[in-house]
Amino acid sequence: MIRKYLTLFASALLLAACKPATDQPAEQLADQPAEAVDYAAEAQRIATSSIIIDTHVDVPYRLHQNPQDVSVATPTGDFDYPRAVAGGLNAPFMSIYTAPALEAEGRSREVADELIDIVEGMVAAAPDKFAIARSPAEIREHFENGIMSLPLGMENGSPIDGDMAALKYFYDRGIRYISLSHGETNHLSDSSYDDNHQWGGLSDFGTEVIKEMNRFGFIVDVSHLSDDAFWDVLEVSTAPVIASHSSARHFTPGWERNMSDEMIVAMAEKGGVIQINFGSSFITREAREYSTPAYAAVGAWIAEDPENRNMALALTEFFPKYYEEHGAYPFASVDDVLDHFDHVVALTGIDHVGIGSDYDGVGDSLPVGLKDVSSYPNLIEGLLKRGYSEEDIRKILSGNLLRVWEEVESRAVKKQT
Repeated sequence: MIRKYLTLFASALLLAACKPATDQPAEQLADQPAEAVDYAAEAQRIATSSIIIDTHVDVPYRLHQNPQDVSVATPTGDFDYPRAVAGGLNAPFMSIYTAPALEAEGRSREVADELIDIVEGMVAAAPDKFAIARSPAEIREHFENGIMSLPLGMENGSPIDGDMAALKYFYDRGIRYISLSHGETNHLSDSSYDDNHQWGGLSDFGTEVIKEMNRFGFIVDVSHLSDDAFWDVLEVSTAPVIASHSSARHFTPGWERNMSDEMIVAMAEKGGVIQINFGSSFITREAREYSTPAYAAVGAWIAEDPENRNMALALTEFFPKYYEEHGAYPFASVDDVLDHFDHVVALTGIDHVGIGSDYDGVGDSLPVGLKDVSSYPNLIEGLLKRGYSEEDIRKILSGNLLRVWEEVESRAVKKQT
């Protein structure tokens, strides 16, 4: 839990509204003088005419803690319907996140059900705006009808709770990818955040779960796994896998939570995709190095008086003093995020990278210029300025993820028949 929200640092200003769009194809931009290109307008045009899939948005957990109506503008959080529409987001995966401690309490499945109920409640309250999507075909159908798709991804496999029958249950409830672990090693897999690598990768049961996920048509998600568990997944899975919200370890050396170049290449060779996490501590060495001692310090501060201290209080009481002593948090920039896209493309080509922002999951550590779901045009503008074609950008926005999802579906059908 603490790892998920300890990056709640001071907010930067929200983005200014994008300029009006034009109808000029991005491929024609290279033929014009640089001063004649309105990159912001082109970015807005591409954003509003594309399917944008973000594979990790933590709205359900946020609403579980603080109920709000996200079909209208909200004063807090990174996501609401008006901001998503402004940014062109139309297919955010709703993260069904269960804290690691729930496994020992036997409550993981209960909380997962509550979070799925929240998403179903969003749809029931605003069916003209939201619909749960269970397939790429439904994503496309909703897009054509002007409805925002809400596919579901399970962050932490603890709700499986040792019961293979739980896979069918959660598939029927709409879950389409599963991250096997989170901040601690669980009954399926070792975690990148946990020094206790109990299984040396996947557990025996976790290995069988991967095979059953392939048979059902779940996408296997390797974010949060230890390196050994990642390699086990690649060996066991017969379908492409994704990292739903990870970035390149090249920029955060030694941090296991991000993916090494070797891992990125190997996952791509199996057809998979890394979805870039926007959290500043995932993006730059400076933010990572600042965050590590800050995590430890605020955790110790809360542990001194856990009955009366929490992260909300830390924002007003702990962090202002921490900033005075250690300096302001070094937020990443849009360009820093774009460096991760460039790096993956240089390693694997354009077909193996996408967006997994972790909005509502990394708090206010988000980069300047990418502070909420209205910000995707800023990312697109940066890609245009770096010479990416419109076709390549649409692959990043959704095409690559849809390709993986369709292949997972196709292989599942073959296994079932």
